[in-house]
Amino acid sequence: MRGQVLGVDPRTGEGLVAGQDGQRYRFAREDWAHRGEPAIGLEVDFEAANDRALSVFPMPTVPGPRRAVPPEALPTNDRNKYVAAVMAFVIGTLGIHRFYLGRTGSGIIMLVLSITVIGLIISAPWALIDMISLPDDVRRGIRRALSAQAVVLRGS
Repeated sequence: MRGQVLGVDPRTGEGLVAGQDGQRYRFAREDWAHRGEPAIGLEVDFEAANDRALSVFPMPTVPGPRRAVPPEALPTNDRNKYVAAVMAFVIGTLGIHRFYLGRTGSGIIMLVLSITVIGLIISAPWALIDMISLPDDVRRGIRRALSAQAVVLRGS
C-alpha cells in the first residue's frame, strides 16, 4: 500500500503513516527498510498488518522543473534613511532619528545619555557617525538587491 508519513519521533524512530485507504498505521525504526531517516510528508510504500506499517520504503521522487529562486527578502523599512540622516544632523544627540528608524533600544540610550554633559560627549559623535553612515546603508542595500537579482537572472 502507498501512503504518506505524517509524523516521526526522532528519538525513538516511531512514526505514523496515512495510507491510501484513509487509515493510519504506526511504524517503528525496525519497520523502516531503507537507509536514512523517515521525514514528514515523504511518500512511502508499505505492507499493512492491522494498524502497523511494515517494510516501509520511500517512494522515488521525480524531480520537477527547476525554477528561479527569488532573492531572499531584504528587511524592509518604510522609513527614509535620508530623512533620518537629516534628523541626526539637527537633533542627533537626542537619538530621535533612532526612534524614527525603529531602533528604540539605541534611541533610549542616546536620549538618556543626552541628559548629562558626559553623555553629550558620547552621543554627539554617535549622531555624527549615524548622519554619515545612514545614506551609505541605503547605497549598500540597493547594491545588495541588484546583485541578488543578477544571480536570479543568471540562474545560479
